[in-house]
Amino acid sequence: MKNYEGMWKELGLDVELHKAILADLDKKFEAYVLSQKNRPGKMGYFDDVILGAHGARVAEIIDHKKRGGKFIGTFCIYVPEEIVLALDVIPVALCGGTALSIPYAERTFPRNICPLLKSTLGLSFSKTCAFAPIKDMAVGETTCDAKKKTWDFLSKKVNFHVMEVPQKKRDKDLELWRDEVVQFKERLEGLTGNKLDGEKLSEAVRLMNRKRSALARLHAFRKEALPPISGLDFLVVMQGALIDDTRRFWANLEDLNAELEDRVRKGHGVAGDRAKRLVVSGCPSVLGNWKLHHLLESSGAIVICDESCTGTRYFEHMVEEVQGGVDGQLLAIADRYMKIDCSCFSPNEERITNIVKLARDYKADGVVQYILQYCHTYNIEAIAVASALKKGGLPSLKIETDYSEEDAGQLRLRIEAFLESLEKHVKP
Repeated sequence: MKNYEGMWKELGLDVELHKAILADLDKKFEAYVLSQKNRPGKMGYFDDVILGAHGARVAEIIDHKKRGGKFIGTFCIYVPEEIVLALDVIPVALCGGTALSIPYAERTFPRNICPLLKSTLGLSFSKTCAFAPIKDMAVGETTCDAKKKTWDFLSKKVNFHVMEVPQKKRDKDLELWRDEVVQFKERLEGLTGNKLDGEKLSEAVRLMNRKRSALARLHAFRKEALPPISGLDFLVVMQGALIDDTRRFWANLEDLNAELEDRVRKGHGVAGDRAKRLVVSGCPSVLGNWKLHHLLESSGAIVICDESCTGTRYFEHMVEEVQGGVDGQLLAIADRYMKIDCSCFSPNEERITNIVKLARDYKADGVVQYILQYCHTYNIEAIAVASALKKGGLPSLKIETDYSEEDAGQLRLRIEAFLESLEKHVKP
């Protein structure tokens, strides 16, 4: 494997600390992901995407910038990738999934905010995020109070753009969001010095729709009685979707889907027919965080559906391909992203209904609500979700945790007890 220490040193990183964090992530990836049996052969590409995130991908972005391109860091799936790609800008999710960087954020920020935000900030503050020194702009969104105030802090230090995500989905909220999308387009035009071209935007829309369709097809394979891919491997693919080159990712995903189709045809599954089928719903599991899926599947279950931003919320709903130039296509893009049912919206019956439907469509035995510590919107909404699931005859378990391994033993006991209870439950 190529050595990138020289590149990291040139970027001003704390090379030794960075190597220690990567070594910890590699160790977890090997123990949780690579140790799985009967993995699809085409998963090798996506393993390389994850393991090469701070090396090969960073070098690739540096080359892109040398050719005149731009690079932005994102924190949320509300950032319209179609506009970014059409302006020859590379987007990469900067979200951190490691506990090791959190103490560096807690020197400045409160301890009682979510681990995802603290991990992300900690990577930057400790000079162990290889993307931070090369980004031309960062884009945040207003999906929670902790993020909003963090963006205030960061905006004084780096080139930062904030997208205002409405808290409701009325007509006037949609108009606000459409204006936010136009403002984002104008900010990127200013960053790149280029005017958004209608043909390039339409091409980017088609590319992102192909990517979403391929991810939806991958996810649909998990409906099978013998799923051909584990929930953990699906998560690895989704984490790769947030950092990899879009066209290359899509091409390799099509190869994986072809392999999975062949597996289904031959009846080759990754778990026995007695494994309990679980939906994981709630917070995302970003790169570095494989904890919950590992605990569930190493306890004998199979995760067959992910209702999260590293799951269905990322790829469901296509952008309508419309005529009428840039303005008409921007409206269609804005409308598609407004369909994402994040817990930041109130009321949010759309998401609650969707979780029950997914559980039934995927023939789930139960639902695990995954809540990152201090994520108040998902934690409070979990009450309504659990009630709707109970009314539908679907057992559920709420797991509230962080990125550390300290509660792994306790969580495993709770998971095993939940799985045991499912043995006695009769599906509706």
